[in-house]
Amino acid sequence: MISTVAPTTGKAQWKIKNFRWWIAILLALATAINYLDRQSLPIVISELKKFIPVNDMQYGKINSLFLFAYGTMYAVGGRIMDILGTRKGYALMIVWWSLANMLHGFVTTVAGLGFARFLLGLGEGGGFPGSAKAVSEWFPKKERSFAFGIFNTGSSLGAVIAPPLIAAVVVWKDWRWAFFISGILGLIWVIAWLRIYAVPAKNRFATEEEKNYIATEQEADGVSVAAKIPWIRLFAYRKVWALLIIKFLTDSGWFFFIFWLPKYLYDVRGLDIKGVGAYAWIPYAAAGAGSFIGGWMSSYMLKKNLSVDLSRKLPMAIAAALLPASLFITSSPLGMAIVFFSMAMFGHQFWSTLVQTLATDLFPSRIVGSVAGLMGAIGTYGAMLFALLVGYIIQHSGYGPAFVIAGILHPISFIILFFMIKKIEMQSLK
Repeated sequence: MISTVAPTTGKAQWKIKNFRWWIAILLALATAINYLDRQSLPIVISELKKFIPVNDMQYGKINSLFLFAYGTMYAVGGRIMDILGTRKGYALMIVWWSLANMLHGFVTTVAGLGFARFLLGLGEGGGFPGSAKAVSEWFPKKERSFAFGIFNTGSSLGAVIAPPLIAAVVVWKDWRWAFFISGILGLIWVIAWLRIYAVPAKNRFATEEEKNYIATEQEADGVSVAAKIPWIRLFAYRKVWALLIIKFLTDSGWFFFIFWLPKYLYDVRGLDIKGVGAYAWIPYAAAGAGSFIGGWMSSYMLKKNLSVDLSRKLPMAIAAALLPASLFITSSPLGMAIVFFSMAMFGHQFWSTLVQTLATDLFPSRIVGSVAGLMGAIGTYGAMLFALLVGYIIQHSGYGPAFVIAGILHPISFIILFFMIKKIEMQSLK
């Protein structure tokens, strides 16, 4: 950290070296709050059912309402980021989802729970496209996958914190307070965001050296400041379709794991809320490691002068190979079931970090928010349909078939990626 004097006011201004990495950490905290909020319901479901009876099919439908709203706002939210800018757009999203999360604490019916969940999805849908746009503004290509890994690790950080923290709140107070407390954390984050964030050229904390570095590297990466293209024209590009298909498939598996893991431990393994608090954080911690290691590995390969194509596809192949571990969950003792959960969730977040990075590898920053928004929307719609299917399957056939389906989606997606995107390189926009 260094101090300079503003020429117009004579006041000291603090400059922070490598401030872009502090931006990545701030994004990670937002993502952690995002996942803490969405995990509140799965963690408290056993306690909540004592006041609001919810069966498996209703639980699946409630998750689908969240995912429908989440997916819709993921696309619209990405566009909002491109129109309003990252600073204002992200602040709007997190204020909305924080208030919606607090609303959960006031509901008394299944319908009310579904409505609150829908509102939560509308806000949270803007989180990831906002982070993607911030990364594209602050990081050159060779650093983006690691930056994505850092902020994506926040999803697992929030999910790791959620089981013990929410269990403690429920034991201390009741399930309603889990929603109140997690919602307040989001509002606190907004204050910090509005005081800190601006694009590099206008940021008061970044050094001139760092501003010049970012501008020079992005120019070398071919980042253009040309006019935006119409949103609908994104569908004309084969690479956009490839990203949409693989997100449609693999997000289904991820949302199944995060929404149903605590319930599986309640229903099948017989754990109470303290037991879930003790065990459920482990797979989420593994997922966090997957985010970090996936981003680091790809960036390391790029720094060793390997091609972008190989540096993305090889780690993604490794990640996809880990997901079939979920096939062994139901037939294993509790300890090994947690290990297989951890392998699958590690693999997905390893994969997810790189899939999100692909949007910045393939398209210029001026449309990254829109592309990332479409990816999230289609991925979440896939998860929404899977949630409806999974609620029916579990209520009638148990968890086994659901884990089998979730375990094969990523290997299938990698095959599709391999054939539809022959080479990962910047798309020429016409």
